[in-house]
Amino acid sequence: MKIYIIWLLGVVLWNFGFPNASPIQDVILSILLSFMTVGLKKYLKI
Repeated sequence: MKIYIIWLLGVVLWNFGFPNASPIQDVILSILLSFMTVGLKKYLKI
């Protein structure tokens, strides 16, 4: 659940911080967030 909350916070911050982002920027951020969640799962051993 912690990983999901961190991911959700990243998505919300991105959407409100950069409302005029292009679709490719949204895709790149989603890929980076997915790598971050995988890394956090390994780091937190969840």
